[in-house]
Amino acid sequence: MLPSAGEGLTGSREFNMTWHAAGLRRLDGIIWALVAAVAGLELLAVAADGFSLVLTSYVTPTATCLGLLLAARYYSARRQDPNLASALECTAQVVAFAAVAAPLSYLAASVALPLQDAAFDGMDRALGFDWRALLAVMERWPEVHGFMRVVYLSLPLQMTAVVLLLGFTGRLAWLRVYTLAFIFAALVTIAISALLPAEGVWLHYGLKAADHAIMPASSSSWPAFLGLRDGTFRQMMAVGSEGIITFPSLHAALALIMIAAFWPVPVLRWLSATANSLMLAATPIDGSHYFIDVLAGIGIAVLCLLGARALVARMTAPAAAARIEIAPAATGIAAPSR
Repeated sequence: MLPSAGEGLTGSREFNMTWHAAGLRRLDGIIWALVAAVAGLELLAVAADGFSLVLTSYVTPTATCLGLLLAARYYSARRQDPNLASALECTAQVVAFAAVAAPLSYLAASVALPLQDAAFDGMDRALGFDWRALLAVMERWPEVHGFMRVVYLSLPLQMTAVVLLLGFTGRLAWLRVYTLAFIFAALVTIAISALLPAEGVWLHYGLKAADHAIMPASSSSWPAFLGLRDGTFRQMMAVGSEGIITFPSLHAALALIMIAAFWPVPVLRWLSATANSLMLAATPIDGSHYFIDVLAGIGIAVLCLLGARALVARMTAPAAAARIEIAPAATGIAAPSR
C-alpha cells in the first residue's frame, strides 16, 4: 500500500521532519551519481565509437539545471525552505537525467542486434491481442484518437508537474521515490532494448501513411532508429532526440509510475489514474507498440517502484540518517531533537 500524504514512507510525520534530512541528501547524491555515470558512458561512446554530440542541444537543459540548482541552494542555505529546495533540485535531476537518457537510448539502438518484431507479434497473437482491430477502432473514431493522442503526449508535462507538486506539499521522500523509479525504469528499458530491439508494429506490418487516416506520434522517430541500426546516423542529442524504444515500452512504465507518484495527493489521485490509464490504452497505436511491450513496461514499473521505495526507506531510516552529520543550515531542516 502506498504511504499516506502526511506519513511519507515511515508512518510518522515527526520522523519526516527530523531524521529525513541526511537520508534525502544521500539519495540526491545517488541520483546525481547515476546522471554522471550515464553522461560518462556517452562521452566514452563519442570517443570510441564514432558518435558525435550535438552540443547546441545541451545548452538549454544545462542552463536550466544550473539555474534550478542555484535556486535550490539559495532556498536550502539562506531562506531555509526545504520543500521548495527539494522541488527545485529534483526538477533539475529529472531534466538532467532526461538529457542524458535519450542519447543513451541511441547508443543502445546502435548495437543493432537482430530485430525481435516477429517474436513480439507472435506473443501478442498468443495472448489474443488484435492490434489491427484497435487501429480500426481508432480510425473509425478519429475524435477519440485525437483525444488519446493529447493524453499520450502529456507525459513531459506530468513529469514536471508531479515534481513540483510533491515538493511544494512536503512529500519529500516520495518525491525521491518517483525520481529514482523514473531513472531505474529508463535504464532498465534502455538496456533491454539493446538486447531485444524492435522497429515497432507500424514498420513491421509495412503500414503506409497513404493507406491510413492516422499515423502514430512516434513516426518521427523511425529515420533515427533505422539510421542508428545501419550506421548512417551517429549523432547524440538532448533536445530534439526521439523516443526509439519499442520493447519494453518506457511510455507504459512511466504511465504507471505517474499514477503512483500522484497517488498520495487525494485531489489528483483519480484524475492521474484515469489520464494515465488512457495513456496506456493509447500507447499501442501512437507509440507503435506491441501489447507485450506495454505489459513488459508495466512489469518494469512495478519492480522499479518497489526498488526505489525500498532504497528511500533504507536511506531515510534513523540509523542511516544518524551516520551522516549535516548542518541544519545546509539542509533547511532543523536538527532532530533528543
